[in-house]
Amino acid sequence: MQEQYLTLAGEGVHETEVNRSRFICALAPVATEEEAQAFVARVRREHPTATHNCFAYVVGADASVQKASDDGEPGGTAGVPMLQMLLRREMRYVAAVVTRYYGGVKLGAGGLIRAYGGVVGEALDTLGTVTRRRYRLATVTVDHQRAGKLQNDLRATGRAVREVTYGAAVTIEIGLPDADVTDFTAWLADVTAGEATFEPGGEAYGDG
Repeated sequence: MQEQYLTLAGEGVHETEVNRSRFICALAPVATEEEAQAFVARVRREHPTATHNCFAYVVGADASVQKASDDGEPGGTAGVPMLQMLLRREMRYVAAVVTRYYGGVKLGAGGLIRAYGGVVGEALDTLGTVTRRRYRLATVTVDHQRAGKLQNDLRATGRAVREVTYGAAVTIEIGLPDADVTDFTAWLADVTAGEATFEPGGEAYGDG
């Protein structure tokens, strides 16, 4: 399973000009293929008079969903180089749409490949990326007397506290790297005098 991947810090647009053609790259973080398709449709609505609206998206930490479209450009000259740029940069859960307004100068296959792939790379550099690392979800259960101090201790040591639920006892959902589980359980026993219980859960990805 992928230990980490990159995704977008946020949605944005970057524009460049190549031989009088305008290339406008819109990027967005997407959680699902449906979100990616909705983003593509939205950008197309924003540029109804564009010569082409080509797209590529990658969904899944292991890039299990990959789609690309040349939208009328010669086969393999637009969507594929866009997709290759996303994959080369290890981008996941991201959709890219490059809108082209033709400027009257033909670029040829090589020129198109460089333009479409290049504007995606420039957009990634301009908008910025964030790293998501794989971690283990876990639940810590502790009595009310110790809960407040434990939450402070968790945050002070940089642990990701995800959710706190108050019931007969207090349950604290946390995330930590797999490699830290053994050390964490020892630390937890130490700071709570052995009064807290630790239950590992599934896996997720979070800010690294």
